[in-house]
Amino acid sequence: MERDLQLDNVGRRYGLRGPWVLRGIDLTLPPGTLTRVEGPNGTGKSTLLRLLARLDAPTEGHVSGRPRTAYVPERFPSALPFTALGYLTHLATIHGLPRTSAERAAADTLERFGATPYARTPMAQLSKGSSQKVAVAQALLAEPELLVLDEAWTGLDVDARAELERAVAERTAAGGAVVFVDHDPSRLAGVPDATYTVHGGGLHRRTGRAAAAPSGPRVTVVARGPAGGRPPAEAHRITGTTAEETEPGTYRLTVPASHSDVLLRALLTARPPWHVVSVRHETQEGGR
Repeated sequence: MERDLQLDNVGRRYGLRGPWVLRGIDLTLPPGTLTRVEGPNGTGKSTLLRLLARLDAPTEGHVSGRPRTAYVPERFPSALPFTALGYLTHLATIHGLPRTSAERAAADTLERFGATPYARTPMAQLSKGSSQKVAVAQALLAEPELLVLDEAWTGLDVDARAELERAVAERTAAGGAVVFVDHDPSRLAGVPDATYTVHGGGLHRRTGRAAAAPSGPRVTVVARGPAGGRPPAEAHRITGTTAEETEPGTYRLTVPASHSDVLLRALLTARPPWHVVSVRHETQEGGR
């Protein structure tokens, strides 16, 4: 299966003579990358994400690559004839898990996002925020190679928003690609490998210092591994990571605070595991 998803000269309009929403779009999403899409409302961001998720077909151009894809819309269709747990269990069986394992995976994912209290609530009775937790959970169940998030943080509580950021870090560290739209400019600020703006029906990559400069709190981890060894590949793939070898076998790794749990897990579960010497939280200005 080709894991890179690529759009070549893609255009999309609705109706035979409707105006072009997008046109001339070229975009590649390599494995292990995080991509942010920005732009004013109504410019075609959601249309682009639906094309990436293959929910819509292009009017012209070509989409290549078949990564295993999961999509989280801003508004999840909750009027489904399932409870939250029943829906996720059903999806997990579709993904190939035996019934018992599927129900366990569904319950674990709901617990991760604080949704256990309404696991057996009919989907149609869930609030917007609760429904959104189920939407995120269903996307992560598949361990997708491409995760597409369209305002997926909308309606989530603080803990669930932070958990989704950790899930994004896990996906990219595992070699998956993530592309997202969010109205909050501080969401994963400084972390994306690429940022694009949708404007005038086209897609424009933001370049320069402003696009790459880290912002927000970061965590610095000093860790020691086997002599001559390098940090595990999963640690290097965490978006926004910088690494400096301070002495043979000892590295100073800095990541966005939202990704620190993923970094520590990668170090501690490596074989052989790395010894974490220190963990320091820093502000944007570099203070402790």
